Amino acid sequence: MPSLPPVIFEDDCLIAFDKPSGLLVSPDPRARASVCLMAMVQEKFGAGLANVHRVDAEASGLVLCTKTKQALDFVSGQFQSKTVENFYEALVVGTPASDAYTLDFVIKEDEAAPERMCVVKKHGKVAATDINVLARYGRFTHLECRPLTARKHQIRVHLSASGTPILNDPIYGDDTRLLLSEFKRGYKGREEERPLIGRLALHASRLTIIHPVTRERMTLAVPLQKDLAVALKYLGKYTH
Repeated sequence: MPSLPPVIFEDDCLIAFDKPSGLLVSPDPRARASVCLMAMVQEKFGAGLANVHRVDAEASGLVLCTKTKQALDFVSGQFQSKTVENFYEALVVGTPASDAYTLDFVIKEDEAAPERMCVVKKHGKVAATDINVLARYGRFTHLECRPLTARKHQIRVHLSASGTPILNDPIYGDDTRLLLSEFKRGYKGREEERPLIGRLALHASRLTIIHPVTRERMTLAVPLQKDLAVALKYLGKYTH
């Protein structure tokens, strides 16, 4: 079994992890992976720990868990009432027309492929995502995304439907690869070049909630994992 991801915050009622890409948060009978974060967490800390929000297996970043029933009810209530500030960072293929905008495509589960979502005009679930451009790198763009609703694959399907799919999205993206040779002049590397980042370029970066005991606002944040940080570093260095 893989080792438990790094703990980035812990007190008597909360614990937060820096999840790597590729690790399921909760069991999924449709997934091939037999290991998930919550099984590892509960094996080490006990069955009382619960996950309070969804982060896709392919994404990296912040996963918050509660240690008590009271904390679970209090934090879950904030997600249900949409008072949580939940932010992701994404590297997308394409160039949005605006620097700040909201995507509000109605989405539903794809009946032909239950593992994915699709955009529909009616008979779906309302979904909204606020988008802010952090940086533009030629045909790639670094975005900050705040989902205002909590639908499955919401950010991924919204960005894809708007014409800027997340880099390396195996479900909603295209076959674009981020290759250093494409934008570094005089590139001298391997004949079979590996892309700078080979997984879904989506990262759960920070979360602001009201603490279940102190009742104070608190923000938890996880820096970009190395592969995405390095990719952005090279884009910034060689495309500006």
